Amino acid sequence: MISTRSVSTRLFFLLGALLLATGCGVKSAPVPPELARPERIADLRAVPDANGIKLSWGRPTRYSGGHTMRDLGGFVILRASSANGQMEPLAELPVTDRERFAIEHEFSYIDNETVVGQVYRYAIVSRTLDGYVSEASNTVDFTRVRPPPPPNPDTFKLPQSASTPASGG
Repeated sequence: MISTRSVSTRLFFLLGALLLATGCGVKSAPVPPELARPERIADLRAVPDANGIKLSWGRPTRYSGGHTMRDLGGFVILRASSANGQMEPLAELPVTDRERFAIEHEFSYIDNETVVGQVYRYAIVSRTLDGYVSEASNTVDFTRVRPPPPPNPDTFKLPQSASTPASGG
């Protein structure tokens, strides 16, 4: 006769062996680090802003290996104070959970530590939550210019369109 304890012990070991055989976690081959890096940002743009220079770029959506990216951690803004100068980190921008899971998302940053007339060169590096870093983005050179003054309300006149009759006597 088989005891209840013996059946329980056999069942316990059978369950343990089954768990060990199936394992846990994701079942896929390990990915080399160079394929786990975010794809390079290729659409960095710079435009003038009242407070400085506004940089804009699209969210990387894939790893350099081609798989869909799900763990975007943030960006590092790089800046050189001349067209040929050495790029240095200017700012780190973490990505929020809401931004991380957005399919299409545009990011921007305003560099308000600029001098009128100075040429600046920018690039962006993206990183994952695990610390994998992309190659530097395309670079953009931009010279900060003084924005034109607003129109004087006392002397400003709207241009007349061709379909509006001119008033007269």
